[in-house]
Amino acid sequence: MRINRILLSAPLVVVALVIQVTILARLQLPGAVPDLLLLVVVGLALVYGHVGGALVGFFAGLLADLAPPSDHAIGRYALVLCVIGYAAGLTKPESGRHRSATLPLIVVIGAAIVSTLMYAGVGALVGDTAARHVGIVGLLLSATLYDLLLAPFVVPLVMALARRTEGEPLTGDGSAGPSGSGTSGYGWLTTGTGLKASRGAMKSGRSGARIGSQRGGLLGKSARDKVGRIKGVKRL
Repeated sequence: MRINRILLSAPLVVVALVIQVTILARLQLPGAVPDLLLLVVVGLALVYGHVGGALVGFFAGLLADLAPPSDHAIGRYALVLCVIGYAAGLTKPESGRHRSATLPLIVVIGAAIVSTLMYAGVGALVGDTAARHVGIVGLLLSATLYDLLLAPFVVPLVMALARRTEGEPLTGDGSAGPSGSGTSGYGWLTTGTGLKASRGAMKSGRSGARIGSQRGGLLGKSARDKVGRIKGVKRL
């Protein structure tokens, strides 16, 4: 990963984990706990792509596995967030920008459902049956609802910060390319400039043609005068 990605991802993951452990986990909400760490991983993966998303998800999940009061096997949540980060990064378009909020919203819903199922499935393999007592359906509904409520406040902010570290212009039309071309994100400005430039080129072409025709007329006139003078001399 790039240094600027690490410098941004590490503080975001730590802050999200601290808020989740100290505040969200103590709210005693029915069902699942709001997964702020998952939303941060999804937001970074939507900008960094599948490789960066998988790396961020793995280290974020590993940190959550080691942070107290962890009561599950180490590596369980790291596996879940690694898969979620990779899958969310695959939805990154070739232009580097999502043109609407529909796809990120679908990614959040899918991440909430898949992460809950994967966490419960891996737990069942290692002998953790806590999900059976709570109810997998209740966990799915509550996790999806909580993550959807937090997503509009977390995911756009994380994506905006990630794009700043990537050197991409923050525009509203989402037409910026991944190559970082400064004018690609401002299509409506470049269009107007191109029209003005083409009009200027047409005007300069017309003026050049007029000047050329005037010069051609002057040259033709001077040539005729010279020929007339020579013929007049010969006649004399």
